[in-house]
Amino acid sequence: MSTRPPVPAARTFLHDERASGILAHLTSLPGPFGIGDIGPAALAFLDFLAAAGQRYWQILPTCPTNPVFDNSPYMSTSARAGSPLLLAPQLLHDQGLITTAELAAGGDFSPYLVDYQRVARFKSQLLDQAFHRFSRSSRHADLFADQPGPEPWMQDFALFMAIKEAHRNAPWFSWPRGLARREPKALTKARAAYRSRIEYYLFEQRLFLAQWSRLKKGAAQRKIRLIGDIPIYIGLDSADVWAHTDLFELHPKTLQPLRVAGVPPDYFSATGQRWGNPLYRWHSTDRDVQKHLIDWWVSRLRCVFDLVDVVRIDHFRAFESYWAVPADEETALNGTWEPGPGATFFHAVHDRLGPLDIIAEDLGDISPEVIALRDNLDLPGMKVLQFAFDGNPANPFLPYNFTSPRCVVYTGTHDNDTTLGWFLSERLTENDQQRIKRFANREMHDHSPIHEDLLYLALSSVAALAVTPLQDLLGFGSDCRMNTPGVPEGNWRWRCAAEFLSNDLASRTREITQRFGR
Repeated sequence: MSTRPPVPAARTFLHDERASGILAHLTSLPGPFGIGDIGPAALAFLDFLAAAGQRYWQILPTCPTNPVFDNSPYMSTSARAGSPLLLAPQLLHDQGLITTAELAAGGDFSPYLVDYQRVARFKSQLLDQAFHRFSRSSRHADLFADQPGPEPWMQDFALFMAIKEAHRNAPWFSWPRGLARREPKALTKARAAYRSRIEYYLFEQRLFLAQWSRLKKGAAQRKIRLIGDIPIYIGLDSADVWAHTDLFELHPKTLQPLRVAGVPPDYFSATGQRWGNPLYRWHSTDRDVQKHLIDWWVSRLRCVFDLVDVVRIDHFRAFESYWAVPADEETALNGTWEPGPGATFFHAVHDRLGPLDIIAEDLGDISPEVIALRDNLDLPGMKVLQFAFDGNPANPFLPYNFTSPRCVVYTGTHDNDTTLGWFLSERLTENDQQRIKRFANREMHDHSPIHEDLLYLALSSVAALAVTPLQDLLGFGSDCRMNTPGVPEGNWRWRCAAEFLSNDLASRTREITQRFGR
């Protein structure tokens, strides 16, 4: 490990304050267009958060999703682009880019579940219509006047998407050789052939940034800080891997991964989780590759911090050591631990970007070395109450074992069952349930719901920040779970209907928040 002193932490995050927030992805918000978005739906949720006395809103990654991977925000076609599914149709209408009839053409959508295929088809039609008007009318010429020109990563992404579309959405490594290997003549020809579609995808991304700017200003006006999320790995079929193949462990001829990312057997899976993402070439002896890899990460971090105030780095432990699985293995059982870049990486990022407000997702198979890296960097880790009650009095997730306020406590995360679903599941015996209730000074015959008991434990703890999934604030069951790790289908679909975000819920949440000085 580097002998440099610890990277200083930003002074604005989790220092001398107690606060709380809600975890709710944008897709889960209410709204008439089948999916939550970054327009009026998001501003309305900010109003709810403010009324509920919350100071943080945590979301999942906002990058484009891929139906091949169940629209998981953790397996994207880009590490830096914004998802067009999150664009707000109402804002396009307000700007004169789509008509009232076009806005209504989608029909009625479910307020409880996202139908991704239907939503994608509807929004694609709207965006095509919007782009057509934008391209052919001078009245929209100043739509992106406040933005700089498209950055190189955005140009790469637009070209990637245009080529992908022209090849019936085939993965880039199956494209003709010249395109797959980014030979200059092939790219020049593609830019000419697909010029209009490249401009369309640039339009999408610039719209995303414009709409997001409105959302971020709305959060700042309400004094609510946004917590974003960076998946440590990115999808193989992504613009980033295509544009930067030298940064990943790929076979020089087939362009397929030599080894892939995952985790060994854990709480969620007896055979581990084989994620399939390509691994970074952290250990390349080529100095150009090392520099390029840091440059890519700095650009990625800069992009996400342009959107949010705080970033949770998913699977932080891989910076200390990561599980590498041979690509031909069907499960993650036969992987090996490989050393990560460690503090050297964070020193390099700090030298370029300065102090960053980061939450280290330090869950799973965590070693003392991972804890030492987190603490040496002065990064807050995560405490998940659903992991606390295994009968071990030294369990680090029990609130009385929190060794420092510099942590973030959750009742559960997007990967957990809801608290009610977890409590009623077969994972817990009746004795387990009784023990959990007693930690909240309750008995099984008491009428307090379990989600309120865990909310009490989280808010009353010494953790500087307490974050509650929206489903747990509402007391919803397993049918409202966001994601089940290891299950490839049926995830990421839950939506919260507008009537559940009531004034009464906001008032009750504000009261308990203030009771514990948050």
